[in-house]
Amino acid sequence: MRELTYVARHTVEWREAPDPKLRSDAEAIVAPVAATSCDVDSAILAGHGFIDPPFALGHECVARVVETGDAATTVTPGDLVVVPWSINCGSCDHCRAGLTAHCAAVPHMAMYGAPIGGSWGGLFSDLVRVPYADAMLVPLPAGLDPVAMASASDNWSLSWRLVAPHLRNRPGARVLVVARGSIGLYVCDIARALGASDVLYVDPDPEHRALAEDFGARTAGTLEPVGHGFDIAVEATGRVDQLALAVQSLVPEGVCESAGNHFRPGELPLLDMYLTGVTLRVARDNVRAHIPDALDLARSGKVDPARVVSHVLDWERLPDALPEKHLKPVFVRADD
Repeated sequence: MRELTYVARHTVEWREAPDPKLRSDAEAIVAPVAATSCDVDSAILAGHGFIDPPFALGHECVARVVETGDAATTVTPGDLVVVPWSINCGSCDHCRAGLTAHCAAVPHMAMYGAPIGGSWGGLFSDLVRVPYADAMLVPLPAGLDPVAMASASDNWSLSWRLVAPHLRNRPGARVLVVARGSIGLYVCDIARALGASDVLYVDPDPEHRALAEDFGARTAGTLEPVGHGFDIAVEATGRVDQLALAVQSLVPEGVCESAGNHFRPGELPLLDMYLTGVTLRVARDNVRAHIPDALDLARSGKVDPARVVSHVLDWERLPDALPEKHLKPVFVRADD
């Protein structure tokens, strides 16, 4: 089989690898049918990552189940499934607590798309081994388009988690979104659908702002701190200066979620945060626990994740098209 391999800045190529084989009765082999780039993939391709190439890339896809072990009971060959980005067993103490990004049965940070916590391959591959089929794979509900939901492995479900629980606790909250990619746009759509009274989306890209406006958000190209302006802030830029502006715009006891991949250091206004009583979470997402709820919202018709998909491209175009600057390209197998 082939796996798409990151080899240098702005450069990926197909490389041959052995076909994956089942190693236990609990495993599955899947074939991605609609895969997309995460916002962090763009940073890696731009040379901002912290891991030297080469390595297999990709950690967001909907796949078709090809083969399962005898102990797998929740999926069967032919099923369409969401493949979460992190490797998790589903039965350790961390997994049972919903902390699937910190599974104790595998090395710390084990994931697809980067050789962290072992080498698990990437989801821009012809075939992928899933070590815990029942724990990891989530059947795609009937009626949902694999192209629209290719990001449910990470960014779509992460975006649900960034705002949905907070809006449940703070009905009608005002939401600030400081972003550069798909996460912020998904958050705008979800926040308005779940009853946010005001959403301000900040992004220098006019096309992104136009899409956010279609989702019902106010927009701006830059942000000046808005004292006591927002109950919830979401930062998804990877820039510490933008995170600082976001936390400075919160009401007392406001909440800030940082989904930016902060590969570079910076300073935060800690005294202001202390005096205001800010809650700040900077973290990778325990996505497996949130995928079902995020899919349910997509199925409700209250949101439209397909609108964030910027391009639908043939699978064979991955080497030349992935390094190009696209908001949210989805690569689709020609026979699916």
